[in-house]
Amino acid sequence: MVWKIQRGGPWGGNGGGSGQGSWGGGSGPKGGSQPPDIEDILRRSQEKFKKFFPGRGKGGRRLSLLIAILVLFWLATGFYRVQPGEEGVELLFGEFVKRTTPGLNYWFSTPIGQVFTPNVENTNITTVGFREFGQSGTRNTTVRDVSEESLMLTGDQNIIDIDYVVQWRIKNAADFLFNIRNPEATVKLASESAIREVVGQTTLEDALARKRTLVETSTVDVLQKILDHYKAGVFITSIKLQKVEPPQQVIDAFNDVQRARQDKERQQNEAYAYRNDIVPKAKGEAARMIQEATGYKERMVLEAEGEAKRFLSVFEAYKGNKAVTRSRLYLERMQQVFKDSEKVIIDSGKGATGVLPYLPLPELRKRSSGADK
Repeated sequence: MVWKIQRGGPWGGNGGGSGQGSWGGGSGPKGGSQPPDIEDILRRSQEKFKKFFPGRGKGGRRLSLLIAILVLFWLATGFYRVQPGEEGVELLFGEFVKRTTPGLNYWFSTPIGQVFTPNVENTNITTVGFREFGQSGTRNTTVRDVSEESLMLTGDQNIIDIDYVVQWRIKNAADFLFNIRNPEATVKLASESAIREVVGQTTLEDALARKRTLVETSTVDVLQKILDHYKAGVFITSIKLQKVEPPQQVIDAFNDVQRARQDKERQQNEAYAYRNDIVPKAKGEAARMIQEATGYKERMVLEAEGEAKRFLSVFEAYKGNKAVTRSRLYLERMQQVFKDSEKVIIDSGKGATGVLPYLPLPELRKRSSGADK
């Protein structure tokens, strides 16, 4: 039995303490009378025994021997062992004295002293927003939703349903035992306050997907500050969001909105992909056409300049010898005119006797029509 629990629990009240020590009076160092001395207790007990068993001599010696044996037996019961992962907390008349490490230790037994050995390495789990019944992780497990714990308001004035798990362990055994009355309830209530503060600064869309991890880490930070302020002796290991979704009453409409948003994003992505594909092609085609036009321009300019120079050179030759130049120009022009046409050459001499001039108009028409096609 713990004789003294410090005042000022995390949620108000006196933390479950009566305000008095085990012997009456004040509970703290300044709270009235001091705890009685052990020798004084033994002396008073011996006097009471003498009153019940009067007489001296052998009877008195036997009584003293009996008392000595009882005292030795009581002292022998003060040995205790702190297991690995545990931390010993020693009390003297209900007041915290010190913490001990794993191994064999000694402290006064009841009613003078008392020892607690909480496990400080074990990870405790507190569920918020739901309750599991049956063996966890099996098919026989049933889950009941606790909406009064899971429903909360987001930063954009939407309601969201969040179930989560708080993992925690003992950081300071003395604070854990004496500063809070119900550790698990304290962790649960403080976590509800912390996550509501974080979600109240987050939009619905961010809480559902994009900033889910940020909500977890921010809640851990806020919750740890709350528990440290209460000196609860608890260290928050992690917070894992289990279910994050709109309330069941509006989840169908929300899913429709989500599907429409996904369709919008898909169409936007397709449009961006088409733009990224067609724009480079169009730019490449435009660059190619510009290069071809530039080449054509340069070629035509060079050809025109060459023709002009050639014409000037012919003109100079023509001025020197007009007859020869005229004949050469005539022959060059005829060569260009008849270069791509069919030609029939008939000798005008004796070899042409008996040749009937014939113009094959049907064949020429067929050839011309075929060339047009």
